[in-house]
Amino acid sequence: MLKIDTHAHILPARWPDLASKYGDDRFPVMHVAEGRHRIYRGGKFFREIGPNTWDPALRIAEYAAHGVDVQVVSTVPVMFSYWAKPHQALELHRALNEHTAEICRAHPAHFAGIGTVPLQAPRLAIEEMSRCVESLGLAGVQIGSHIGEWNLDAPELFDFFAAAEDLGAAILVHPWDMMGSESMPKYWLPWLVGMPAEQARAACCLVFGGVLERLPRLRVCLAHGGGSFPYTIGRIEHGFRMRPDLVATDNPRNPRDYLSRLYFDSWVADPRALRYLIDTVGASQVMFGTDYPFPLGEQQPGALIDALALPDGERARLFHGTALEWLGLPASRFEG
Repeated sequence: MLKIDTHAHILPARWPDLASKYGDDRFPVMHVAEGRHRIYRGGKFFREIGPNTWDPALRIAEYAAHGVDVQVVSTVPVMFSYWAKPHQALELHRALNEHTAEICRAHPAHFAGIGTVPLQAPRLAIEEMSRCVESLGLAGVQIGSHIGEWNLDAPELFDFFAAAEDLGAAILVHPWDMMGSESMPKYWLPWLVGMPAEQARAACCLVFGGVLERLPRLRVCLAHGGGSFPYTIGRIEHGFRMRPDLVATDNPRNPRDYLSRLYFDSWVADPRALRYLIDTVGASQVMFGTDYPFPLGEQQPGALIDALALPDGERARLFHGTALEWLGLPASRFEG
């Protein structure tokens, strides 16, 4: 069975040192010493990465060992740099997109790619998204759960989403710059608690802000199984019904109606949570994703789906059918 991992991160071994070029150490930089690759941001250590982050042959071997055929690769959210001056961020995004496209061109049966864009400047973001799809052959773009002070319902972002619909570009929403991080300095809480909340924020803004209502052909996937959104939909719906004066100000439709409009990856770390997700949104909206190659990702790719002993039709839908629909690609795209 064809297996497509829709949530896999990639970086080049090196990228432009914009921190030095522009005198701003908020840009992530790579330090290489004694064979170790470490990312620094703001002058502080952020993360160490290994060669499976950039070496396509190693990646292919690692995921083939688990019966996975294809990865849909996207950058790491620390690279978004939405706080930067637009032309500076664009320089970084273009370099990352060209690297992603190069990997996909060299290994078309093993990789599909989605790009990254400087959404703090929506016009530039539209131009770069168009380049990603029309010139680089990428299937869409990854965006953050919010863009600085803009949530995803911001009027400034609507033309970007409309352009994505027009291009047929898949959108992956990934949590980043987690809310409340300053008050959660211990226990890795921004990643354990903030990330799920970020996805619920993003989903509610797309729903309540009328973005999905106005753009019925927009294809949006919420990484990390949609975070806490699917698991709190009852509370969200109850709030919509009880206080429409506060909740339904921009869109009068029930938020539950949009569960069949959104896509969700399968990485929820617990088979009972995945079972609930499938029961709530339908297998047609869920697709295999692992968050490869990071520690919070699925360490045995595909094991979570396999643990449910689903019927063959649902397994096929989760392992590749939903992904192909979201990406807008035929299965023949990955025939070697």
